[in-house]
Amino acid sequence: MSVFDADGPARIEQLFAAQLDAGLHHGAQLAVYDGDDRVLSLAGGETGPDGDPVTPDRKFVLFSCTKPYTAACVHHLADEGDLAYDDQLTDHWPEYADAGTEKAETTVADVLTHRAGLALTDLDRQPDAWTDWDASVSILEDATPRGLGTPAYHPVSFGFLAGELVRRVSGRSVGAYARDHVFEPIEMEHTHIGLPASEPDDIATLTGFADPDRCRTPDSGLGLDRSDTAATFNREAIHRAEIPAAGGVGTAEDMARFYACLANGGRIGDDRILATDTVATLTRVHAQTERDPTLSVPRRYGLGVVRAGTAHDKYGTIAPDRVFGHGGLGSSVAWADPGTGLAFAYVTNGIRDPIEHRQRVNELADAVRTVYA
Repeated sequence: MSVFDADGPARIEQLFAAQLDAGLHHGAQLAVYDGDDRVLSLAGGETGPDGDPVTPDRKFVLFSCTKPYTAACVHHLADEGDLAYDDQLTDHWPEYADAGTEKAETTVADVLTHRAGLALTDLDRQPDAWTDWDASVSILEDATPRGLGTPAYHPVSFGFLAGELVRRVSGRSVGAYARDHVFEPIEMEHTHIGLPASEPDDIATLTGFADPDRCRTPDSGLGLDRSDTAATFNREAIHRAEIPAAGGVGTAEDMARFYACLANGGRIGDDRILATDTVATLTRVHAQTERDPTLSVPRRYGLGVVRAGTAHDKYGTIAPDRVFGHGGLGSSVAWADPGTGLAFAYVTNGIRDPIEHRQRVNELADAVRTVYA
């Protein structure tokens, strides 16, 4: 079929294949749900340089696409009446801050909207600490907030703050809680926050690609070296650890199923993980900024997800602002549209410049919306 004749799902498949052919990544998965039904599942390329063929059940590093899974655990605890969004963290985690200090005023909602004032701490610069839960938590307990109440993306601390809250309230690690109350109830069989010892470490290998040639390098905010980041997240110790802001592993099919559940108010088929009112609350805009200090772009934050509505979104150029989702460091993105019931998840093993990444995911998102919306 000519590229000029392709339409419908064939057009999406061609775009998916073209990105692989262009060398934007070694391998990728794309999954789409329409309501309760998975209507598209693509897997292609290789698991890494000279790797095995990618299959739909091969796990990828999800980077910050992990954050909504961790947030869902907090929302489940809220559903159970075990915490409230306006609770102070010290109500459940007394060691977090000394009484009477500004830090002690930090609420659960502040954590979920990136307003805890710990956007970039010593923890972000110490990846060796991420495999030691107590050490990571201790760093955050000792940290002094800067800009408490002002939204600023928390790349790593988001997960340990929310995850320690889950541990304090439930008595269980965030990985175990997510498995029992988020993943297993809706049959996300290939997703983990912390790869179990019983499973092989066969996660797709990441590659960090260099900046493209251009006249000016934009301020991308995080300033990460993609090659160093890939090397860090290719380590088995990182895959095994519970790193609930950036270290989850899983598949596009599972992630699309999660967002299909949220698009339908917390239910998919006969299975429910969150109350409808809770989903409405978590997906509403609670904080927004014209220029996020960490990312240097506009952001509209829900409680653990990011709402569409800016030119820097990665949910498609024609996405309405009701769409919500999350991206993962220059490699992956997932979103849901509660207006149409569409859910989209795209994961790759190629960490790209933000502009390149936005272009590739927006191309696919627009094609998906054109075909299925």
